Amino acid sequence: ILFVSCKPSQNLVYFSDITEAEYLTQIRNKIRPKIQTDDMLSITVSTLSPESNTLFNGGALGTTNSPVPASQDNDNGYLVDDNGAINFPVIGQIKLEGLTKEEAVEKLTTEIAKHVKKPIINIRFLNFKISVIGEVNKPSTYTIPTEKINLLQAIALAGDLTPYGKRDNIALIREKEGTRNVVKLNLNNKELLDSPYFYLQQNDIIYVEPDKARAAQTNISRSNLQFGISVGLSLISVLVILMTNI
Repeated sequence: ILFVSCKPSQNLVYFSDITEAEYLTQIRNKIRPKIQTDDMLSITVSTLSPESNTLFNGGALGTTNSPVPASQDNDNGYLVDDNGAINFPVIGQIKLEGLTKEEAVEKLTTEIAKHVKKPIINIRFLNFKISVIGEVNKPSTYTIPTEKINLLQAIALAGDLTPYGKRDNIALIREKEGTRNVVKLNLNNKELLDSPYFYLQQNDIIYVEPDKARAAQTNISRSNLQFGISVGLSLISVLVILMTNI
């Protein structure tokens, strides 16, 4: 109990090294999400021809490569396969991996314009999700409808860090182009605002590490539970023996 009560103090203030009354910095680290394998894309095509609209928007290809009516729920879309491509009506296989939405729109427009005049393409991510786990109040996986979120907004979605969360050692796990990258971020440092990892990408995982006091508290709780179970079993054994003798 004494060990847990003597919790070492830690800096709970975000960006505590900002001493100015007003802190200004140019936003140079904003990134646009790029299409990755296993992404699910919503793609709609608008043309001057109702027949062409029906042709291009009549279905989406799911994991079974079978047509799915566009009128069904939002989980339907075009799955980016392991080769980074989707199978789109009329034009067939087209690779979109590594492109931003704007670049993908331009590429699709060029291909579809070979078949219809003046097509208008809209693309959305259907599975833009981030996960926040560890010492936060509401750990979970969150779907981001706007496809734009930064680290602070993600932490806010998870109900903020608990007092036991290490604010100077936040782990960001990101998978990209076949590699997995783990980066440690410091919420006490204003340099985080200019970090290339401040803005999140789809499927990012944020892990908030517990401090030593939380670990000690957990170990004590486990010890107390084991001790309680042992005492309970011992009492039951004594009662059984007494009842047998009676």
